Amino acid sequence: MKFTINRDALLKPLQVVSGAVERRSTLPILSNVLIQVGTDSLRMTGTDLEVELVSSVMLEGAEPGDITVPAKKLLDIVRSLADGADVRVESTDDKVIVRSGKSRFTLSSLPASEYPNIEDFESEITLQMQQGKLKHLIERTHFSMANQDVRYYLNGMLFEVNDNVLRTVATDGHRLAMATCQLEQSALPHKQVIVPRKGISELMRLLDADDTPIQVYLGQNHIRVETGGMTFTSKLLDGRFPDYRRVIPTTGERIVIADRDLLKQSCVRVAILSNEKFRGVRIVLEGSEMCLTANNQEQEKADERLEVEYSGDNMEVGFNVNYLLDVVNAIEGSQVKFTLTDENSSALVEDAADDSAVYVIMPMRL
Repeated sequence: MKFTINRDALLKPLQVVSGAVERRSTLPILSNVLIQVGTDSLRMTGTDLEVELVSSVMLEGAEPGDITVPAKKLLDIVRSLADGADVRVESTDDKVIVRSGKSRFTLSSLPASEYPNIEDFESEITLQMQQGKLKHLIERTHFSMANQDVRYYLNGMLFEVNDNVLRTVATDGHRLAMATCQLEQSALPHKQVIVPRKGISELMRLLDADDTPIQVYLGQNHIRVETGGMTFTSKLLDGRFPDYRRVIPTTGERIVIADRDLLKQSCVRVAILSNEKFRGVRIVLEGSEMCLTANNQEQEKADERLEVEYSGDNMEVGFNVNYLLDVVNAIEGSQVKFTLTDENSSALVEDAADDSAVYVIMPMRL
């Protein structure tokens, strides 16, 4: 195997696939990236057995062959080279030699035949959409995923397809985020899959916020996303995702509309003196005023008052201030709408001008 490639053309796809490589694996080959060279193309693969990333670039005058090399070391070498430099890569026995200018690096390698391959993928549903739309859906909901919860199906994000709608839902049992977008396709069958946290993190890193078309394939055990020269594949989580529709409040009669920026700033300030463990903030609604209060074990206290649109009875309710901030940061409009029932019921939070994403936060006893 032998090929020459421009450093800049090699760096980006190498960075892409290195994201999936397992750095602390008990299997040495999982620390490597698979390099497959054809007569006119270079294909690189990285995997941790849960997520697989494949990236391809065009080549000229290459000598075909397959090899695996340590991903982090190769990435560090390529990154350290001068912009626009030519990189020559050649494999000999169990070594790979990388040359550029007067620099020469000899890396150990392992046989390509030992590299694990995510089993053959069979798609049940194929979606065509813009990558910016998918990235937007994920960004509006990802923060509500659980992290290392024993209910393993919560450590990921639900993708639900139904007719002409794609919906993402995430919950950790204390809060829920749901976002919806319309697809140009219609009459799609109903299907739910749960994408693990690692897969969601990689998708957020890989996708751009533009109109480039992508294909999303949903299978029985995997999800695959293909976009210009890059293929992302992730295993799915087993298990049944909770019925999110039962969690979304439908009976709230107390409507509060607050300025998003003012509310965000108030939450940031009261959070400074909130209890470090429970992060509770008390919200009191009186007339057209919202009062936010937080205190901690040292008997320190923060109060913030802001004008809101509210005409219901006086009420008091407690929330985790971090959960409030996550939602306010995800909302893009200028006003935040709260729908409240009472101090013991979950709050429904959404953009006052856009109902394509809704958030549910459970109350705290303070």
